[in-house]
Amino acid sequence: MADEAVIGCTGVLTIGTRGVAGPGEVLVRVRGGSETFLAWSAEPLPQGSTVLVIESRGSRQVDVIEWTDPLDAPFASGGVGSVG
Repeated sequence: MADEAVIGCTGVLTIGTRGVAGPGEVLVRVRGGSETFLAWSAEPLPQGSTVLVIESRGSRQVDVIEWTDPLDAPFASGGVGSVG
C-alpha cells in the first residue's frame, strides 16, 4: 500500500542510490518525526544528497529525485531580485 503522506517531502540520503542497480536509504521528515525508507532513483545519487520524494512504492520504498531548495538560492547570482 502506497504511503501518500511521504510524497512531496524532502530528505537526506543516508546511503547513496545506485540508479537502476539498486536502492539507497533516505531519512525523511514526515508525520512530526523522521522515518527511513528504501530510496530508488533513475540515476545514482551520492550519500548526503538532499532529495524530494516523488512517489511511494509501498512497503517503505520511495522514488526520489535530487533536490535543491529554490529558497536557498543565493541572490548574488545575478538573477531576478539580485542586489548589486
